Amino acid sequence: MKKVLVAMSGGVDSSVAACLMKECGNDCIGATMKLFHNDDIGISKEHSCCSIDDVADARSVANKLDMPFYVLNFSERFKECVVDKFVTCYENGLTPNPCIECNRHLKFTALFNKIKELGYDYVVTGHYAQIDFDEASGRYQLKKAVDATKDQSYVLYSMTQEQLAHTLFPLGKLCKTEVREIAAKHDFINANKHDSQDICFVTDGSYADFIEKYTGKTYPEGNFEDTKGNILGTHKGIIRYTVGQRKGLGLSLKQPMYVSEVNPVDNKVILSTNEELFSDTVIAHDINLISVDKITEPLHIKAKVRYKHTEQWATVTQPDEDTLKVVFDEPQRAITKGQAVVLYDGDVVVGGGTIC
Repeated sequence: MKKVLVAMSGGVDSSVAACLMKECGNDCIGATMKLFHNDDIGISKEHSCCSIDDVADARSVANKLDMPFYVLNFSERFKECVVDKFVTCYENGLTPNPCIECNRHLKFTALFNKIKELGYDYVVTGHYAQIDFDEASGRYQLKKAVDATKDQSYVLYSMTQEQLAHTLFPLGKLCKTEVREIAAKHDFINANKHDSQDICFVTDGSYADFIEKYTGKTYPEGNFEDTKGNILGTHKGIIRYTVGQRKGLGLSLKQPMYVSEVNPVDNKVILSTNEELFSDTVIAHDINLISVDKITEPLHIKAKVRYKHTEQWATVTQPDEDTLKVVFDEPQRAITKGQAVVLYDGDVVVGGGTIC
């Protein structure tokens, strides 16, 4: 019998993860992480994973499963490690992925520390991914989920060997339809609840409006320029633009133009043609390797440069301890600073890093 702490967001996935662990006879407790105070950042309770309703749904499922349930306040850590970093990235011309940072600092650091404090064996989450132990290498492996449409291995690449050894993903071998069927069978209150959105603290889709409200700042206008330095118009603040963007530029141009660079030093946004958005080389820092300790010779494997990017063949080298160089066989569109490049050897996550 394992002693497990189940991270329960109030959604159907984590609820079914809790159910599966309980049905296997494990000693389970449920915990919802309080990540922020909705009123502090202007979020209505209907659209947040930290709402009162979500906590109530998680508690309802825990009660039905006869599991002790707790709410853990990690709001200060979330503010520092996720929200503040999100804002700083946009202020510096980067495009962050806050889900990766939340997994890194909250789910698999803060919760991991909590199970050690409590003397528990595992953190359990509702992520769609798999963990295996490879006898040949003596290393834990992070692998894609069976349900390719829900696979979340990309946002989990920062997990360490110790974290993987003490984490369970019960949904890794299930399809989403099966998960909802299990929830309906057990009459869970959230069996038909919609999936949470990507950025839990930005609910109206306007991350720039969120940043302005959160910081109390207004971001100055500057120039749109083409790649030759010609001024094309005036932008409305660099936080409103990301590489590859075409909509919302507010320009009337002779041909379609896309954001190719955000320059915070000179407060300008560079536009290019679609063809100019393609490049074949990525340099990444802040790296984490999972299936190997170090890349000692070139690897010809697949890589993806954003969550919804289809992975592509590339040659990967590791020039130094904290750098990856990824050269794609074919140029890729809109490779963006601040996003993650994640490496795959078949279904196995080799590792990844932040594109710089």
